[in-house]
Amino acid sequence: QVQLVESGGGLVQAGGSLRLSCAASGLNFRRSSMGWFRQAPGKEREFVAAFSWSSVNIYYSISVRGRFTISRDDAKNTVYLQMNSLKPEDTAVYYCAADSGRQSPTSGHNYRYWGQGTQVTVSS
Repeated sequence: QVQLVESGGGLVQAGGSLRLSCAASGLNFRRSSMGWFRQAPGKEREFVAAFSWSSVNIYYSISVRGRFTISRDDAKNTVYLQMNSLKPEDTAVYYCAADSGRQSPTSGHNYRYWGQGTQVTVSS
């Protein structure tokens, strides 16, 4: 079955950096849409960044564009999220998501598979 395992979360001061990893198994990684989403306490889940199906396009939310970078290593079936210039408002549980469809990768409704999440806390 499909498994997505995130790692790399933690506590960091404002202005610092973290790199999240998501190791995928059980799916055609190269042809899958791969996305990162986050959910802060009391808020709805929101889109962060994603590769579209077969990596045709890359998408970022306005709130992270220029600070976060999504990348992937197809040989390792792993997608990364490099987060720089972190702000307290970036504090959330970050989730990796995957789907083999061609729907918009910026909507969480279009992802069938989700990881367990990793906590990112940015102190001021």
